[in-house]
Amino acid sequence: MSASQIPPELQPIGAIGLGIMGAPMNRNLLAAGADVQVWARRPEAADALAQDGARPYPSLPALVRGVRVLVLNVSDTPDVEALMLGPDGVLEHARPGLIVIDHSTIDPMRTRAIARAAAEREVTFVDAPVSGGEPGARAGTLSLMVGGPSAVVESLRSIFEVVGSTLTHVGDSGAGQIAKACNQLVVGETLVAVGEAFALAEQSGVDPARVREALMGGFASSRILEVHGQRLLDGDFEPGFQVGLYHKDLGIIADLSRDLGLATEGLRPVREAVDAALAAGQARHDVAILARFCVRAGEPAS
Repeated sequence: MSASQIPPELQPIGAIGLGIMGAPMNRNLLAAGADVQVWARRPEAADALAQDGARPYPSLPALVRGVRVLVLNVSDTPDVEALMLGPDGVLEHARPGLIVIDHSTIDPMRTRAIARAAAEREVTFVDAPVSGGEPGARAGTLSLMVGGPSAVVESLRSIFEVVGSTLTHVGDSGAGQIAKACNQLVVGETLVAVGEAFALAEQSGVDPARVREALMGGFASSRILEVHGQRLLDGDFEPGFQVGLYHKDLGIIADLSRDLGLATEGLRPVREAVDAALAAGQARHDVAILARFCVRAGEPAS
């Protein structure tokens, strides 16, 4: 995509959150010719992107006042709330008409509250969490789950198409975060199933690699089995998405389920596997490693 395909009214694009996901996503925007301006609490993070053409700003207020679209990619709900609602934050300095895209994975209900507060200041807050991990961020093949006003989401399509290959407008504000919670629930429960299947094969004297090959040709085939199943066989747990961050996402799912009165029983073994992985010092490893922590010896299925 060329810069001419990102309309002038969407530029400059501001960026806050230049970590494992934010940095490659913004590099893709720069490679597409976009005018990207950045601010970071750690100046070295902004300096690294400046080498690729980004323009660093000395403060958050200066950045907010100078851009038409602001992209957030930070760790957790309190981070987004502090940036948007806190003293000297985005809403305190935003000009009417600013669009904020939040790629963070945060609490859906608090996302809706942020969107309401933004609307009062004539700012549109669009939740657009992503799936695909660091490899997808680098390749520009992320899946985006978007919540917000239809017309605004459509106007942002040229930006979304640079960072992702799949865009689904799920619904109004918060709907993107609901979809991301569903995504993380399916990922975790499928990882547990793959781990249990591999353990069942191995303890039965059958090669898990051959079992994976057989399953990939049938109805049990999935991206988790394809990608993370191979990671398990190879012992490759270099992070695409870290266990420590996934722990936060599971807390969001648990809180949402509790508030909605849902049992989500399948979440329990996933959280147990995460707790075991964290206790074993695996916080920075890829979530695929959870499949190694979901089977406990001496506890056969009833």
